[in-house]
Amino acid sequence: MAKSPSHIILAIRRGEKEGFLIMDISVEKDVAIGELKESFVASSNPSSQQLEQAIEDAYVRLLKSAIETEFRMNSKTVADEEAIKVFAENLRQLLLASPLGQKRVLAIDLGFRTGCKVVCLDESGAFLKYETIFPHAPQNEWMNAVNALKRLVSDYHIEAIGYGNGTASKETDKLVRSIDFGKPVTIFMVNESGASIYSASEVAREEFPNEDVTVRGAISIGRRLLDPLSELVKIDAKSIGVGQYQHDVNQNRLKESLDNVVESCVNYVGVDVNTASKHLLMYVSGLTATTAKNIVAYRSENGAFKKRNELMKVSMLGPKAFEQCAGFLRIPNAENPLDNSAVHPERYPVVEEMAAKLNCTVNDLITNTDCRKQIKPKEFVNETVGVYTIEDIIKELEKPGRDPREAIEEFRFEEGLSAIEDLKPGMKVPGIITNITNFGAFVDVGVKQDGLVHVSHLANKYVGDPNEVVKLNQKVMVTVLEVDVARKRISLSMKDDNTQPARNERKENYASQVKEKAQPKNNFHSSLDALRKKFDK
Repeated sequence: MAKSPSHIILAIRRGEKEGFLIMDISVEKDVAIGELKESFVASSNPSSQQLEQAIEDAYVRLLKSAIETEFRMNSKTVADEEAIKVFAENLRQLLLASPLGQKRVLAIDLGFRTGCKVVCLDESGAFLKYETIFPHAPQNEWMNAVNALKRLVSDYHIEAIGYGNGTASKETDKLVRSIDFGKPVTIFMVNESGASIYSASEVAREEFPNEDVTVRGAISIGRRLLDPLSELVKIDAKSIGVGQYQHDVNQNRLKESLDNVVESCVNYVGVDVNTASKHLLMYVSGLTATTAKNIVAYRSENGAFKKRNELMKVSMLGPKAFEQCAGFLRIPNAENPLDNSAVHPERYPVVEEMAAKLNCTVNDLITNTDCRKQIKPKEFVNETVGVYTIEDIIKELEKPGRDPREAIEEFRFEEGLSAIEDLKPGMKVPGIITNITNFGAFVDVGVKQDGLVHVSHLANKYVGDPNEVVKLNQKVMVTVLEVDVARKRISLSMKDDNTQPARNERKENYASQVKEKAQPKNNFHSSLDALRKKFDK
């Protein structure tokens, strides 16, 4: 049990909770009592016999259950922390997924019987138009759908199309790719996990009070394509579903960890203060839900912010809050180019000093590489600014306001695959990583059922942590190992070689590697050590 991975511990506990199995933790009585006697019985006399009897009685009545309870709690705590760590890392990768950027988007929320909900959004994600098309069974209005999409793309100057990865995704991909729009239109599949949660939420009702849940869901898909971070912060992170046994772990600890991840990602990317929603702003360091709401209200009443210092006019946003948040808020096209960078207003004088010493402007420092190369960091060090801060400022001048996230890439599944029955062992197909756990990664290969790449098949070497070799939304090429249609299970491999050992042999090899790396803990001895300390006191 001490060697069991966290996901096994949590699986056993869930099985016990639901009444499918019983978990029993026991210590060998003779061994335990022998250890206790060796520790506490120092001599052989009539009193020691009484002490031995007391030890046996104490063990049977008190210590045994206490040790078992302690082990249960310790194993649960360790498993919880590991599961929370996995969830947090997955969430970080999802929030930092590649954004499309400011482009006009047509988004499709898929469906068969109820049709596909289509919305058009402008560059900032503002809602423009909504229609429903019925290209799939039972209506099969294919040509009507084609004509509607061509018209919308033309009328609203659409540059990209995004569709959800749920029901009818493969059929819809075939539809949009079959259309000649008369101009380049990029097509993307969007992870729609949690979109239904958003569409029925108070946040969605506040944003779109006159639209029904289907329209809100389509808008959310389109906005996720434009900027995943800005849209996903509106949803309870636990609803996104990119972890393992998330409902079995300590919920308070999970929420704390996920909130920290969201705040970290928002501050890492930075926020355009003139377009960000209050839900995004409230995760900026130094801002609260109230000050975020006040920023949006000030923006609505007075127009776009023209400089960072203008934030000081926002109600309840004092000097301390400004000091904490200013470096994470961006103002594109501001009069001072530093307002669209991660350079904090407190350090503007340092940059101005650099420009003065080189006889150029601040804008020249940003646009001219030769000017930046002439900066000697040590010349600007003082009592409040160290050399590392100067170096960070110079790095930021090289890329002010640039989004640190990777550029988005278009992706296509293998043609001819639409159901699990189409997969055969030995096939090599492209896929997208949809979830990462301690025991492997799940991959969408376009057949409505994700396949599992077991951790032993992620690479041609031993992998202790799947995050070392894969990340969410990564495009990968996988080999189909096994397909169990009845149980809807697909086993995949990312190994380069074509020769795969027998399944049982693979499991044995991996188990032996894990055993070598495991560091088992003797929980009985730990409990005994604690008992000794109490006895000594």
